[in-house]
Amino acid sequence: MVNRRIPEEDIEKIRTSIDIVDIVSEYVQLKKQGRNYFGLCPFHGEKSPSFSVSPEKQIYHCFGCGAGGNAFSFIMEQEGFSFTEAVLKLADKAHIDINVNANEFEQKPKKQNNMMVAHDMLTKLYHHLLINTEQGKEAYDYLIERGFSDDIIKNFQIGFAPNSWDFVSNFLQRREFNLDEMIDAGLLSRSEEGKVFDRFRNRIMFPIWDRQGNTIAFGGRTISDDKVKYLNSPETKLFHKGNNLYAFHLARPHIRKKEQLLLFEGYIDVIAATKAGCENAVATLGTAITPEQATLIRRNADNVIICYDGDNAGVNAAFKATQMLEENGCYVKIALLPDNLDPDDFIRKYGAEKFKSEIINAARTVMAFKMEYFRRRKNLQDEGERMRYIEEVLKEISKLPKAIERDHYLRQIASEFSLSLDALKSQQFQIFKQMRQNKDNRDWKRNNNVKTVLTTQKKLLPAFHNAERVLLARMLRDAHLAFKVQDEIGGAFNIDEHSAIAANLYAYFEEGNEPDLGKFISRLDNPALQKIVTELGMLTIQDEIDDDELNDYLKKVLDYPKWLMIEEKEKEKKEAERQHNFVEAAKIAMEVLEMRQQLKNRL
Repeated sequence: MVNRRIPEEDIEKIRTSIDIVDIVSEYVQLKKQGRNYFGLCPFHGEKSPSFSVSPEKQIYHCFGCGAGGNAFSFIMEQEGFSFTEAVLKLADKAHIDINVNANEFEQKPKKQNNMMVAHDMLTKLYHHLLINTEQGKEAYDYLIERGFSDDIIKNFQIGFAPNSWDFVSNFLQRREFNLDEMIDAGLLSRSEEGKVFDRFRNRIMFPIWDRQGNTIAFGGRTISDDKVKYLNSPETKLFHKGNNLYAFHLARPHIRKKEQLLLFEGYIDVIAATKAGCENAVATLGTAITPEQATLIRRNADNVIICYDGDNAGVNAAFKATQMLEENGCYVKIALLPDNLDPDDFIRKYGAEKFKSEIINAARTVMAFKMEYFRRRKNLQDEGERMRYIEEVLKEISKLPKAIERDHYLRQIASEFSLSLDALKSQQFQIFKQMRQNKDNRDWKRNNNVKTVLTTQKKLLPAFHNAERVLLARMLRDAHLAFKVQDEIGGAFNIDEHSAIAANLYAYFEEGNEPDLGKFISRLDNPALQKIVTELGMLTIQDEIDDDELNDYLKKVLDYPKWLMIEEKEKEKKEAERQHNFVEAAKIAMEVLEMRQQLKNRL
């Protein structure tokens, strides 16, 4: 990975001037657990965090996909940078000057780089035209009238494309851009006769950025009688609409601070929400939410409030977005807008404070939203439609993991329609049994050899993983043993889910509870943890465990991070040998030998 074009002392200066936790936190929501930080891996899709960052070692490692390295390799992998580009990016963050000839390192493909440069130049040009020229005065006055401040215009780099067929094409041509490339970039268009002309004309321009804040596309709103009110850039090599969230780079620090993300449909909504003080706002750019967007959201926020337009299309889109975000592990609420208003309309009509207090802060739970959704276009005075509504709601209630939630909504239905609570509970339980049976049948058809597969998987688990499973299985059955394990290793389990289960179990027993698998499972909010605990509870293990066996399991759990450290040292030794630094290699070899000896002597 080392590049000799940059002096080694400069690279080391950068490495020691940055904290990998700060670097990774710009891309991944991290939470501290013990000495390390954990989050969802940015290199593969997952719902439970397996991505670990060590501030002590300044390295990262994913227990799911195996990705690992230091801050430089993280930036290289995440951004697709060469080593030199990663060094320069981190040097800039550390405010360290590095002199490197731009021709000495790999660049993005020339065409793609030209597209990026053109977008950046036009962002600045459009912004200048809006705020400094007579051409942009009408658009500027329109924005001010709509409540846009100069700070908002500057922050979102809003601009104006003049009412000309060739203003931008001439601007780009004078700067020797290839016009065919600019057509591919979505900045220009070509007529059937072959004439090149500006794509955006007489429009207020909203830059659309990638996750790092580079302009990759534009959205344009007409200020004339054009039938096309909004015109966006097409899909290009730079811009894939379903992969990005509007204003994500601006909202990210506020999302982290508030531990919450507000999701809107369009860029006007995001700007309006920001004006209202909701700076943790992003948008899906008017499209239905994609799996890529849902994954990006989950990596950066646990809690999401969806605030789509109040019309039928907006409500239907919110319903679909809710399902996808919940599948990705987000806790979702829905902010409902009245009277077919969009967020911008509501804020301009009722003001920022009312938007925050009556819409965002009053966001409904998913179940409450679904009940409202199922009511739409139903005449509940009609017996048939009322029965259909109740059955739809009972199906959703049956999916709720918590008994308290199920009871709450069943009582709500019973009260509203003057029905027997016992009858509703009985009907809901029948629906639950039918849903579970249907699921079991699907699972059996999908793989009627599941027992064999599970057995094979268990045999392939590493020793530390099996040790953790056996320890937890015994702890679920024995409070005294659980406290003994707590004294020895606390929460130092290597599997994130195991650590979470142990923490819940310690708290459970500290409250004076006796071992009771069903009771303990009901305390867990996370369905994934519930599934693991159920599986552990079904393990066949001996009733007693002697001290030697217990110590052996504890040793496997505690030694695993040390073996990882030895592996890292072995890599360092090979790197030193590759660089013919044999003194350093010998020193590392002695460290490895000493570490192995310490492991051998433990316990």
